[in-house]
Amino acid sequence: MPRPLAVAVLTALLLVPTAATAAKRKPRSIYHSPLLWATVNVCDTPSSPDTIGIRGSIPGSGVKGEKMFLRFQVQYFSRTDGKWHNITQGADSNWVPVGSAMYKVREAGWSFRFNAPAAGSTDLLRGAVSFEWRKGTRVVRHARKRTTGGHESAAGSDPPGYSAPNCEIK
Repeated sequence: MPRPLAVAVLTALLLVPTAATAAKRKPRSIYHSPLLWATVNVCDTPSSPDTIGIRGSIPGSGVKGEKMFLRFQVQYFSRTDGKWHNITQGADSNWVPVGSAMYKVREAGWSFRFNAPAAGSTDLLRGAVSFEWRKGTRVVRHARKRTTGGHESAAGSDPPGYSAPNCEIK
């Protein structure tokens, strides 16, 4: 084998393990993290009638100086057009600060109480949670999730451990 070709082959072989090692060390994306979720954790219970509670989990970015924020909103399902719509009055928490992005994960929640639906009818609701990571006043990353079930939250569920994608207010 000519010397320049041997050097090129040897160099290529030395770089392959380095690239594979770097790929293994690459951190998981915040946007695909199992720590980024939203759930309904309270739904029209005896202790919280006509109420939907929404909880969100936000993973920290690990970037010093970043702060994390959540915004909870409620949507209703229209049986007329078969689509979900934002409730425009009394169903928005505005931005809630949840702490430094140096935390591995933070959770927060918000409850909304509505007037009971007319006798014999129900309202189907779900949550939409927006997530922001900010450096000062600048948003450096954001995400939005609809509520899904099957999440273990740190607190606030009624009954304990409750997690659902939506809520039917009767």
